[in-house]
Amino acid sequence: MAGKYSANGLLVWPCLLFLILISTSGWGADKPAPLVIVAEVLEDDFIERIEALGTLRANESVELTVNVTETVSAIHFDDGERVETGQVLVEMTNREEHALLQEARATLNEAKRQYNRVSRLESQGIEAQSLLDQRRREVDTARARLAAIQSRLADRLITAPFSGVIGLRNISVGALVETGDTITTLDDDTTMKLEFAVSSVYLADLQPGLMIRARSRAFLDRIFEGEVKVVDSRVDPVNRSVLVRAMIANPERWLKPGMLMTVELLHNPRRTLLIPESALMPKGSDQFVFVVEGEENRVKKRKISIGSRRPGEVEVVSGLMIGERVITHGTDKAKADGRVRIKGVQKGEVAIDALLKPLVKATKGKP
Repeated sequence: MAGKYSANGLLVWPCLLFLILISTSGWGADKPAPLVIVAEVLEDDFIERIEALGTLRANESVELTVNVTETVSAIHFDDGERVETGQVLVEMTNREEHALLQEARATLNEAKRQYNRVSRLESQGIEAQSLLDQRRREVDTARARLAAIQSRLADRLITAPFSGVIGLRNISVGALVETGDTITTLDDDTTMKLEFAVSSVYLADLQPGLMIRARSRAFLDRIFEGEVKVVDSRVDPVNRSVLVRAMIANPERWLKPGMLMTVELLHNPRRTLLIPESALMPKGSDQFVFVVEGEENRVKKRKISIGSRRPGEVEVVSGLMIGERVITHGTDKAKADGRVRIKGVQKGEVAIDALLKPLVKATKGKP
């Protein structure tokens, strides 16, 4: 009797254990739909950007040099001073030239007086025409000599050819300078030229008047705006790039010649459909997204065509309509034709951080 009971017990207990395992493991019950975050397809303003590196140059720039070998007698500027057009910057010794100038003026006046006297006599028939011609040549010669002396004097005065800012001076009073020696530099920095190279594939978009934005590491919080002035007439045959020159106003004089600038060219403004980049599921050269449809949140896998990108977003050329919902986080859990639970709607990178935390908690530890 005891043996029979023991045998029946051995048969009953495995069955009970199997039933307990089934009830605790959830076999036969539906798994909950995965949690996802979605974003709506939005229409927004979009501007394409071409990025490049450029170098700043002054609108006008010159090295002021000496035209004659002479001693510096006076300096009329300080380092970094702003000067006006025609302002005298440097004087060189010119005593001999001033003396020669007085002599040349006297010679010219005498030549004119002799010409006028002979002209009156010639009109009365007293003097010959040949003598009048000779006096005229003497006047012309004296006038030319006076002009030459005035030019020599001008060579001993260094003036500003345009308004701008003076650089560091390289001379001192009393120094003997020679022809070609650099005195200082002069830059017109009211407007700056920004020169940069762009791939020739963008030639159709590079037109005068195209807006640009430029940044410098020296002023990280500033954006300098300008526009394209001219595009070079030639393409570099080595790297297939074209040189572009833009103009940037510099009223505060923050920008300096030689600075490296990061350039953005803004072109082709338009209204377009946008989705977060995180929604894309690339496969080869094709792009797919998971679209959540209806009140039951059914998932449909859809092929789309994309266009340009900007940080965090991509342009949708075809395949989606405004207002449709696409999965941006949780695509690895979702399945085509399956259902999902929507944890939240993504509306910017700030909101997504708060949405992701509970999503990670909910999925952590699940098979």
